[in-house]
Amino acid sequence: MVRREASKRHAAPEHPGIGEQQAVEPGGADPFEILYEAEHDRLYRALYLLTGRSHEAEELMQEAFVRLWERWTRRGPPDDPVGYLYRTAMNSFRMGYRRAQVALRRLVRPGPPRDLFEEADLAEDVRRAMTDLTPRQREALVLTAFLGYEPSEAAEVLGIRPSTVRALTTQARSTMRDRIGGPE
Repeated sequence: MVRREASKRHAAPEHPGIGEQQAVEPGGADPFEILYEAEHDRLYRALYLLTGRSHEAEELMQEAFVRLWERWTRRGPPDDPVGYLYRTAMNSFRMGYRRAQVALRRLVRPGPPRDLFEEADLAEDVRRAMTDLTPRQREALVLTAFLGYEPSEAAEVLGIRPSTVRALTTQARSTMRDRIGGPE
């Protein structure tokens, strides 16, 4: 029975690296630390060029080193630790980019494509219809419909009562509807 317990104590762990120290290079430096010191600035610069944002590059770099460390402690160092590190960082960037694209598509629904020729024709029709209005109707319509003034504000600008602004705007819209067509 004593012999059995002794063999359990010396058995290799299920996952190499977990619960035991990594082999330390002569001179006392851990191989992961050496890799970190050699690659962290270069990886950060590459990720900054990729993302254009310092904070995002820093987060991606840290995430890549954490994943490499987890892999290193579970199964030992990969065959090409630098390649693994960069591949992990690039995959994290792509995954975040895809998530952002999906979120953006959910938020922004593109409308129908604009017909610039139709818009130009409509603008010309509006300009012509505006010439059919009296100067006071044109003033009231421009202030309320195009510039967003409330009737009381437009009345103050024009020196008339708000009810007169509303009447002039209604007359102007009716004239324009007859000229251009549109919703009743």
